[in-house]
Amino acid sequence: MVAYDELGSLVPIKRTLQVIDYQNQANKESEEPSTKRVRPLGRVTSLANLISPVKNGAVRRFGQTIQASFRGDGKSPGVPQKPCSKAAAPTPPKRRNSMLWSETLDVHQKGTFSTKEIKRQEAIFELYRGEQDLIEDLQLARKAYHDPMLKLSIMSEEELTHIFGNLDAYIPLHEDFLAQLTKATAPDGTVGRIGQIVVDWLPRLNAYKNYCSNQLAAKALLDQKKQDPRVQDFLQRCLESPFSRKLDLWSFLDIPRSRLVKYPLLLKEILRHTAAEHPDAASLEEAITIMQGVLSDINMKKGESECQYYIDKLEYLDDKQRDPLIEQCKSLLCHGELRNKSGTKLHVFLFTELLVLTRPVTRNERQCFQVYRQPIPVHDLLLDDLQDGDVRMGGSFRGAFSNSDKAKNIFRVRSQDPSQAQSHTLQVNDVFHKQQWLNCLRSAISVHRPLGEPSAPSPPASDARSKRRPSSISAIVHMEEADENCLKMDSWVDIFVKRQTTWRSVGLVFMCVCVRAYY
Repeated sequence: MVAYDELGSLVPIKRTLQVIDYQNQANKESEEPSTKRVRPLGRVTSLANLISPVKNGAVRRFGQTIQASFRGDGKSPGVPQKPCSKAAAPTPPKRRNSMLWSETLDVHQKGTFSTKEIKRQEAIFELYRGEQDLIEDLQLARKAYHDPMLKLSIMSEEELTHIFGNLDAYIPLHEDFLAQLTKATAPDGTVGRIGQIVVDWLPRLNAYKNYCSNQLAAKALLDQKKQDPRVQDFLQRCLESPFSRKLDLWSFLDIPRSRLVKYPLLLKEILRHTAAEHPDAASLEEAITIMQGVLSDINMKKGESECQYYIDKLEYLDDKQRDPLIEQCKSLLCHGELRNKSGTKLHVFLFTELLVLTRPVTRNERQCFQVYRQPIPVHDLLLDDLQDGDVRMGGSFRGAFSNSDKAKNIFRVRSQDPSQAQSHTLQVNDVFHKQQWLNCLRSAISVHRPLGEPSAPSPPASDARSKRRPSSISAIVHMEEADENCLKMDSWVDIFVKRQTTWRSVGLVFMCVCVRAYY
């Protein structure tokens, strides 16, 4: 509907609405009064609002078309708009059954068992259900991740074998154990004797030695492959699927290792609720001992593999840095990212025989560790625990005019061999990790140099940089290198920081001279 003025010309839209309002008011006066509330047309901002809201989709789309035409969308009014609809809600993740053994019994059955026997059966049922879950997860890792990526050529068969290991060999192993537990279950749902079954089966878990020792390299390869958009897209789609339970691929691959750690705890729980005179008591104690031995062997194999993995990634700038002791290292005691005195990030490795400071570098998309200074043999290593504020970290100009650079959570490692003349001040992020480093370093030193064996004398107490004070706390390690015995080679920046009082005065005088010259 439009309106015309006295000359017959078309009036603007706003004027049209006013005319419509006037006509409706006139018609309203001729009608009978009504108590029904009517939306006043004076508040209408669009012709589309003149259409009453109805459930008919065609009319609603027509109203949307009219409204869009007045907004100047440039869309043809003859083409209906697609109605807006909410996005479908994501499918909830799959949940594991958490029912207890006692919940599978009726009231009459539950009354026939003592409280101690119910707790024992609950512990056995938890072991049984855990095996079911493990088998399901291993099969899922194979069918939902390994096989599709191989079929779609997202990864090569060699890469998938390196990441997944031999999953086909582990699934039957747990299926056999589950079958034996099922066979030992009575019609009333109870398991009488389980000890001998576990004793005979646990040694077969040594098959996980190779799987666990390869996990570090498998995780590194998986992280590298995630840089490929196809791999990342596939894994993201799996993560958003209900079957994943919001777990990523590595969580499924790490489940066997975490399951191995739980076996001693589960067996101890069963033993705790088993009477001393029960035939299973002795067998369960034997099973716990066997499982602890299996875990010890797996951990040793894994430690050797991890140690060799990082040794292979060491990169030497000079052949003189290749210490023969590196070949004797069979275990990596601890390692982590640290910072040196100038703020450079270092990655420090404490092997059983050597302390190695490195710089992380990337060579052809492969992470390596460039050896920084000469490795320090542990038998020559000296450790100084420093108090907060003993050392000023950072070599910036700002640090010379500020007291905010006093370091916290620091310690020093140095060599007692005069030919090396090495001393490195190490800074840590927090107290907890500093204490971890101190404990590891002290433990390694004590193996090579018992407490009663004298060590090389420390520098005089007058040297403020080498004084030693006891500290009760420690932190995350930022290892910081400082060749403090090479004083003659200190750079002018180091001298500037060490003489901060003098330079502060010089700076103030210089500033006054500049201001006076300006005015």
